[in-house]
Amino acid sequence: MDKWLDMLRCQHNYLLADRFDWWEMNRCPVNACPLVCSIAEPRKKPEYYSQKRSLVSLKQEREWYSDIHADVLQDMVKRVDLAFARFIKGDKNGKRSGKPRFKGKNRYRTFAYQRVKPDCIQGNQVTLPKLGEVKFIQHRPVPEGFVIKRALVTKKADGWYVTLTLEDKSVPEQPVVEVEPTEANSIGVDAGLEYFIACSDGTTKQPPKFYRQSEDKLVKLQAKRDARGKGSKSRRKLNERIAKLHQRIARQRKQWHFETAQELIDKADVILVEDLKISNMSRRNKPKQGEDGTFLPNGQSAKSGLNKSFADAGIAGFLNEILPYKAAKAGRLVVKVNPAGTSQHCANCLNRVPKELSDRWHECPHCGASMPRDVNSGILIKKVGLGIRLTIKRESGATRRRSPRRTA
Repeated sequence: MDKWLDMLRCQHNYLLADRFDWWEMNRCPVNACPLVCSIAEPRKKPEYYSQKRSLVSLKQEREWYSDIHADVLQDMVKRVDLAFARFIKGDKNGKRSGKPRFKGKNRYRTFAYQRVKPDCIQGNQVTLPKLGEVKFIQHRPVPEGFVIKRALVTKKADGWYVTLTLEDKSVPEQPVVEVEPTEANSIGVDAGLEYFIACSDGTTKQPPKFYRQSEDKLVKLQAKRDARGKGSKSRRKLNERIAKLHQRIARQRKQWHFETAQELIDKADVILVEDLKISNMSRRNKPKQGEDGTFLPNGQSAKSGLNKSFADAGIAGFLNEILPYKAAKAGRLVVKVNPAGTSQHCANCLNRVPKELSDRWHECPHCGASMPRDVNSGILIKKVGLGIRLTIKRESGATRRRSPRRTA
C-alpha cells in the first residue's frame, strides 16, 4: 500500500504538470499574446477522459503500474481534474480554490476503490481488490439492508484506515428542517477566544486549548528531531512521534467540539450563530514601509499568537461543519446572522456602546446594563436572528448612536 501511494503520487504530479503546461501556453488567445513569448505546440487540451485514456499506455511503458487496481488509478485522475477545475472555474458557488500544489513524499495518503464486493467483510478481515484479505478492527457492524459500495484506504499517523460508503435505497433523503425561531425555542451563541461559546442564556464555556497544553512537548520533540541527521532512522521515529501527538491534539479538539455541539442542541431547537469569516480574521497584517523603503513594525508578531489561538480553538470547523451536522441529525436548525454591530451595542436598550477589542466587559451608560462582552453579544445575536435590525441613526456632530428598528 505504501508502494501504491508513492506511484500514485508521482503520476498525480505528472498529470497536474501536464495541465499546468497547457494552461500556461494556451490561456490567452493568439491575438492577445505578448510580443515576446514562446510558441505553444498545437495539442489538445488535457481533460479528464484524455488523461484517463493515457493510463493504458502508462501500464505498457511502466509495467509496475499494472499492479495497481484500475479503479484506484482512475480515481487519481479524477482528483487531478477536480483540483484543477476548482482552481480555474471554482465550485458551484463560483468560489475558486488556490493553485493545486504538487504532492511531496508522504503527502499523498489516500486511494479509493469505486467498487467493492458487497460481501468484502468476513469476520475480522476485509477483502480489497489486488490487495487480498487484510485484517482490521471493525468500528461498528454494517446495518442490515445497507450495501457496501465504495472504500477509501487512508494512511494516518497511527496506522491504516479503511472507510466504507454504504447505500440503502429505502432510506429517505434527509428532510429540510423548518422551524420558526421564537423567543422560547431559540438561543444565540457568540463564538470567540476568551469564551469559546457565550450563550444568550448567560452560560459560557472556555476553550480547553489542547495545542497550547501540548506545545512544550512538541517543542522538545522537534528540537530532538532537528538534531538527528536527515534520512536517519532516529529522525524518522521522532517524526512519527510528532505526527501522533498532532493527531491526538486534533482528535481531542474534535471530540470536545462534538460534546459542545450536543450541549447546544439540548438547549434549543434553533441555534443562532454569527456568520464569521475566520480566514479574514486570521489573515496576516499588511507590511508597512517607511519613506526610506525600510519596513516598519506592523504588529504581526502579536497577530501570529492570535492566529495560533484561532487555529487551536477550531471555531471555523465547529460553526461550519460539526454544529450544522449534529443539528441536522437531531432535527434542529442552525441559522447564521449578520455579525455587524453585535459587539458595539447594548443587548438591553440597543443603544450603541463603542468598545475596543481589549475591552472585555460591557457597561452601558444608558441603561446601566453590566455583563461580559461575549454574553452581551450572544443576546444581541439572538435578537438579530429574531428580526431586530440595528440601524445607524445620524445625529448632529461627529457622534453616532444606533437605535432599534423592528422589521416586519
